[in-house]
Amino acid sequence: MNAMSRIAIELAAPDIDAHRRSSTGVDFVHTFESGQPGPHVLVNAITHGNEICGAIVVDRLLRTGVRPTRGTLTLSFANIEAFSRFDPKRPYATRFVDEDFNRVWNTATLDGQRDSVELRRARALRPFVEAADFLLDIHSMLEPSPPVMICGPLDKGIRFAFDVAIPRDVVSDEGHANGTRMRDFGGFGDPSSPKNALLVECGQHWERSAEVVAWQTTWRFLRHTGVIDGETATREIALEPPPAQRLVRVTEAVVARTPEFRFARAFSGMEVVPQQGDVIAYDGGEAIRAPYDNCVLVMPVPNNVKTGLTAVRLGRIEPR
Repeated sequence: MNAMSRIAIELAAPDIDAHRRSSTGVDFVHTFESGQPGPHVLVNAITHGNEICGAIVVDRLLRTGVRPTRGTLTLSFANIEAFSRFDPKRPYATRFVDEDFNRVWNTATLDGQRDSVELRRARALRPFVEAADFLLDIHSMLEPSPPVMICGPLDKGIRFAFDVAIPRDVVSDEGHANGTRMRDFGGFGDPSSPKNALLVECGQHWERSAEVVAWQTTWRFLRHTGVIDGETATREIALEPPPAQRLVRVTEAVVARTPEFRFARAFSGMEVVPQQGDVIAYDGGEAIRAPYDNCVLVMPVPNNVKTGLTAVRLGRIEPR
């Protein structure tokens, strides 16, 4: 029995069908205007169909009638086709239908002729993503791991993550070689643009704590962007102060080269390997070692790592 089969499913996927129709003309996308000047803020859930904590949060925001007091608020469910196929008995089978929805966000792909379930949905959502000044994309992880905020490589993203103030670990990275994420699309990835985006990984998909992280992060994001008045947002935010954040900048990815890839010991994510040269993993008999002191392991995949895919990313702690 591997680690994944031992993970209890503590969260139930919400019934979101009540949110299908909207005034935007795009199913499962709802935009609310305050009538007052302010930013256009987008909170997006289920970029991946089995990451249900975001769906719970957006469903709850819609059902409780949350509305902006400044600017415009858009609440969206992204990969609804994958989500509709979610089965608690096969919870890992519905990340996507044809391809990863979070690897298609570049102009050439969106404007191209290629077709897939995910591309059709991305093209429908594109006007809302392009209209947004600020984006929060809510995700969760395959394995139990501390939550992290992915802020991209730019200083503006790092500042934004520290302004939101949770989770503890802020990860600055260049994205993925096999495609562009929504949080890196257009102005979000342009250092000269005021647009900004964050991607929060709330913890393991099925843990109840992932819902708590998603809810708290969303309200801190809404408060910081100013689209919701501070008093309303503060009522939803936990009273205890969050732990001090740390910045981890990804320096390289470790890709599994053989089916024999394995970690030297059990890692759950964000562990610090203290010394340069310490063994992190083995791949086909070759030892993979920490390239520098205090090397952080970002989102390792300890089980069933596929050859040619990233097994872990390595990061360096930077002072703030």
